[in-house]
Amino acid sequence: MSATVGAVEIQIRHNPSFSVARILLGPGEPIRAESGAMMAMAVDTSLDARIEGGLMKGLKRSVLGGESLFITTATAGPQGGWIDLAPSLPGDVAVATITPDAPLLVQRGSFLAAEQGVEIDTKWGGMRNLIGGEGGFLLRASGQGEIVLSTYGALDRFQLAAGQQVVVDTNHMVAFSESVTMELRKASESAWKSMKSGEGLVFVFTGPGELMMQSRNPDEIVRYIAANMPGNRA
Repeated sequence: MSATVGAVEIQIRHNPSFSVARILLGPGEPIRAESGAMMAMAVDTSLDARIEGGLMKGLKRSVLGGESLFITTATAGPQGGWIDLAPSLPGDVAVATITPDAPLLVQRGSFLAAEQGVEIDTKWGGMRNLIGGEGGFLLRASGQGEIVLSTYGALDRFQLAAGQQVVVDTNHMVAFSESVTMELRKASESAWKSMKSGEGLVFVFTGPGELMMQSRNPDEIVRYIAANMPGNRA
């Protein structure tokens, strides 16, 4: 699968389980990526890591948004080039188009790369997001260009019509259009039923706009590894 905007072509390979995004760049063309995401690149493609937007903005994105303090910029050589980017967790990779009238809100840890015209900042998601386990803050992608997102597990994308709703477990949300509203509620009106079902809090999303979800819960792999560490097994 590939997506082309201007001179940049983004090819998604090895999806959906172990996806890699290959960014094909024109001569001297840059792409910004999450620090540590580079898997391979053309020999004349150069890397530069910097705190984008200054120290305070970088700290805000890192501490509040859950991303790296440094953003890596890969720049192609005079003949053009490419770079392969791989997320830290196994799963899918999605490409979304950002336009001035359609910003995207992204959960912590899902940003992989973006074109130069895309502005990455943090936005307070409200107490509902903090209570829901997403850390309170979301990344906000605005401007113009392509953004590449990673998911843990497979990707599901919904195009919600105006007023259309869907209920999503808090840890399965990846990103949604800023035009989509989000509310937090209990999975069941009865606390006893919620406990029995293993579900606690859920997000209710209301369109219009796009909603992206992941098929696996990152918290579960953390709990699984912790439970199976030497000395923790029953």
